Parts: sequence; structure tokens; C-alpha cells
Amino acid sequence: MQSTMMTRPLLLDDILERAARQYPDTEIVSNMPDKSRHRYTYRDFYKRARQLSQALVNAGLKREERVATLMWNHYAHLEAYFGIPGAGGVLHTLNLRLAPDDIAWIANHASDRFLIVDDVLLPLLEKFADKVNFERIFVVSLTDQAIPEGMESYEDFISEPADDFVYPDKDENDGCGMCYTSGTTGNPKGVLYSHRSTCLHSLVSALPDGMALSARDCVLPVVPMFHANAWGLPYSATLCGLKQVFPGPHMDAPSLLELFEEEKVNLAGGVPTIWMAIIEALEAEPQRWKLPKMRMLVGGSAVPESMIRRFDKFDLSIIQAWGMTETSPLASMARLKPAFDDADEDARYKQRATAGFAAPFVDVRIQDDDGNILPWNGEDVGEIQCSGPWITAKYFDLDKSEDKFTDDGWLRTGDIAAIDRHGYIRITDRTKDVIKSGGEWISSVQLENEIMAHDKVAEAAVIARPHPKWGERPLACVVKKSGADLTADEVMNFLRGRMEKWMLPEAVTFIDEVPRTSTGKFNKLGLRQQFEDWDWEAA
Repeated sequence: MQSTMMTRPLLLDDILERAARQYPDTEIVSNMPDKSRHRYTYRDFYKRARQLSQALVNAGLKREERVATLMWNHYAHLEAYFGIPGAGGVLHTLNLRLAPDDIAWIANHASDRFLIVDDVLLPLLEKFADKVNFERIFVVSLTDQAIPEGMESYEDFISEPADDFVYPDKDENDGCGMCYTSGTTGNPKGVLYSHRSTCLHSLVSALPDGMALSARDCVLPVVPMFHANAWGLPYSATLCGLKQVFPGPHMDAPSLLELFEEEKVNLAGGVPTIWMAIIEALEAEPQRWKLPKMRMLVGGSAVPESMIRRFDKFDLSIIQAWGMTETSPLASMARLKPAFDDADEDARYKQRATAGFAAPFVDVRIQDDDGNILPWNGEDVGEIQCSGPWITAKYFDLDKSEDKFTDDGWLRTGDIAAIDRHGYIRITDRTKDVIKSGGEWISSVQLENEIMAHDKVAEAAVIARPHPKWGERPLACVVKKSGADLTADEVMNFLRGRMEKWMLPEAVTFIDEVPRTSTGKFNKLGLRQQFEDWDWEAA
């Protein structure tokens, strides 16, 4: 029996239309390269996004063809988020932090037809321009520099009024956005999001046990708009009519804190390295910043419980989320369930330091190396696998990726975790980063979190190094806080009593900084290469 419900497709076009109708006067603020602030409203944004759609249709863009962006976080990038899909095309955000040759490879693999680029990123484009063949390049003028010959002004391109523009026909399962994974081995893999998956992801992420979005909020995505759709924040924020603030190219702690304070931001999202810099700036000058009460979303990698406690002292609430490019990316979020209302403080912090529980419509399970599905008892550890309406089922134009999916179609995430009886996911490691010592598994993440609880430690990354007796042993690579006097013995003494003896690092070495991936995560591969000749006896 068929229902009596309408069969209206879920399209990003409707999110844009709703924003203009319901929140026309809500402000969108962008921090420009010179630190001036560009301001306009949803009414202006709606008009310009539709003008971009019309211009692309007039330029001959066909259904699901890719339009690349090489841009920072700002108003014009938000226009592309809606204008490109509105024209029936696919927004393909290029990761500007990758090596030029890698950017070129990705653009070519995706068969990007057009490119929209910030003028401040033209020097980067020049480094790979001879390796790509964009049909047309549109330059967003954020500064006063001249547009190079052979390229076109973005403003001129979208200048034609679009009052009578009609969206091209599209299906909710058509592609609307594309991101490539930022893996440290092998070529990146493309994930193609649909209108349907993105709309559902936006709705669920806005729920009270998700990001808890309201039109009364003000959001600032620190996470780059070229990484996993900025965690979907531009879409969910537009859906809910939030004031949006974009940092532009200024991702340093003082610049972000200025925006938080002056624009009354109460919701922001970024990777742990961003929040490490923020908390150090706050603790160095606690009287300088007058911040509103904020929710700070953290993803990309786990943050230690000690950092959550440090932020709480400033009435700033860290909320952990977990996901990946393949999951759009929200798969779980660490909100406290009613079961913990009466729990003691330590128990509540322990749960907040997990990856949280699965979002609605996302199914998760853990599987061991023998293919057994493990119980949710908080002890058994295996690989997290997930499925759902915004989880990718394959990679774009890539035939050989069977190892990333199970026989019954679940995504193999590569994260190792236990799930407790309440459904909270505690990630212990990546499959490639877990340390096997004397037949026992050691979590590098747990070790890092414990080390970073030391008040003289700024950052810590733990890697496995071959050992003649135990197979592998952990090497702790530690960054001291500025001006701190810290020895390896102090670190080891701090860890004793907090962890089992066999789990302790075999050695501690001090480094100036932990290398980062293009998305700001710790680059463990880079550290393993740096210490590939490590000699335990010499240590």
C-alpha cells in the first residue's frame, strides 16, 4: 500500500530558498585578508548564490559536472556551496594545504571543468597550472591585485540578475558535493555526496543531541571549508538560519579569539590542534578575552580529558564528534545521556572524552580480525564499521577499494574502538597506529592523552618503533610548553600509577613540533619516517 505523502525530493535548493524566506536579515560575516570584515545578509547571499547558479548554467555546465573551488572560509565559498549544486553541478573543494602535484592529481581525477579561486591563492595555482586543464577560471577578488590574463572575474561572472532563474531538474540522489580523503599513504579517494545525504546530515546534525542548532546561535567553522564540507556546518547553519562568521585565511588563536568575542560566536568547530592553541592563549592572558559561553566542536582526532577540563574553567564546553570524509562526516557525538545525570564528575568527564554515541540513522559495530561482531561491553576492541544514509558505499571512479568495505556493505573506518553498554564509542587507535608489544595491544591515543595531562606538555604523539625483544615498543614524542623545563624522567614518573607498566613508553624524546597532515591532524607517518632509524640502546 502506498502512503498518502508527497514524494518531494530532498534538495539543497530548498535549504537556500528557506534561508531567504525565513531569515533574510540574518548576517554573514567574513574576515578578509587585511582583517577588515565583509558583511551581508542571507538576502544578499541568496541573490548571489542564484546568480552563480544561473551563470554556470549559461556557461554550459551539465548535470553533475564538477566545479572546483580553491578557497578559504568566506562568503563567496558559501555561495559556491549552494550555487554550484543549484545549477545541477557538483561542488568539489580542493584542499589548498596539499602539495601542488597532489592538488593537480585530484582535480584531474575528478575531471573538474571549472575552477573558482581566491586571488590570494593564485601563487599556489601557478605551481600546478600546467598540470591541469580547467575550461574557465573565475577569480574571487579579496585584495586589490589584478586578475591574470586568461582568467575571469568572479564578480563579473555572476553579475547578471537571476530573478527569473529556474533550478534545473535534478534527483535527490544526484551528486552535490565532492571531497577527497586526506590519507597519508596512496592516492586520495573521492567521496561524492548527494543532495539527499547532505540534507539528511544537515537535519540530524542540528538535533539537540547533535550540534543543538538554533537561529539564535552564531557559528564559526574553523575547520576549513575544503575539508569534509566544513563538517556540514555551512549547510546545517543555513538550514537553521544561524548567523555565520568565517575566519578567512586567519586561523591563528588571537584572530579567532577576536572573532569569537566581537561577533558573539557561541558555536565553533575545529580540529584539536586549533583548540590547543586557543586554550594556551586563554591561559596565558585569562583577563584579555571576554568570550560568550561557547560550545566548541572537536573532530579529526580525540582530545584528552585534561583539555576538556581546562576549557570548562573558562565556561567553554568541548564537545567531541567522530567521523571521516566517508561519513559526511558526522557519525557520532559525545553528548551526555540521562543515565549520567547523577554520575560523579569523573564519570561524566570520562564519557565526554569518548567519541560519543552514533547519530540517528547511523549504525555502528565493532569487528575483530577474525570477522566476529563484538558485544558492546566497553572492553572488547575491534575495528569500527558503520552504515547509514550519509555513509559512502564506494569511492568515486575507483574500482579497487573492496578492502574498505565489508562483504555486507559496511564501511571499514580503520579506527579501533570499544563500545560500552550505553553505546559510547571509545576510540583507542587507528589500525595503522596501534602498537603491538609482546603480544599485547597498546593504544597510542591513550598514551598521548595521559602525557598531555602534564601541565608542562603542549603536545604529544606516540608511535611504534621496532624492538628486538618485544616486537614493537612505544616512543613518546613530546612538545614542551613554551619556557617549560621538562625531562624524560618527569614524563615517565608522571605516567607511573596512571597506566600499567608494560604500556609505558620505552623512551621519551622531545621535539619542536608534531608534524601535521593537510587537515591539521597529527601526522604519525611523518613521525615514523623521522624516527625510522631510532636506536633503543642509544636512547
